[in-house]
Amino acid sequence: MSKKYYLFADRPEQLEARGIGRLAAKISIKFHTTVSITGEWLEAFWCDRCQRTKWYYVCKTSDRTYDLVLAPDELWQRVTGVVHPNGNPSVSEFTRREARVKKYQGVKAFNTIC
Repeated sequence: MSKKYYLFADRPEQLEARGIGRLAAKISIKFHTTVSITGEWLEAFWCDRCQRTKWYYVCKTSDRTYDLVLAPDELWQRVTGVVHPNGNPSVSEFTRREARVKKYQGVKAFNTIC
């Protein structure tokens, strides 16, 4: 039903849990910061019984075998191509507020700061 949102690892422990050696995991994270994980992703599926879309964590185990588990919330923090639920953390509150303003006020908007 949806596109696949692939997972990435940003800590060596996440790579170690997938069978990569400790030293190799540390080196990979040190040089690449994040490493994409092949064979694992989040995807939405339509449920005919409850008539709702549900998000699942999909893990490819072999050539034609997949494990499906309802996606836990913490996995969304390790998915590529997804907008942060609380907005970009590097953007200030002033910028967020100004982005919601329908009419451009120019310099007048800065009067609220003083």
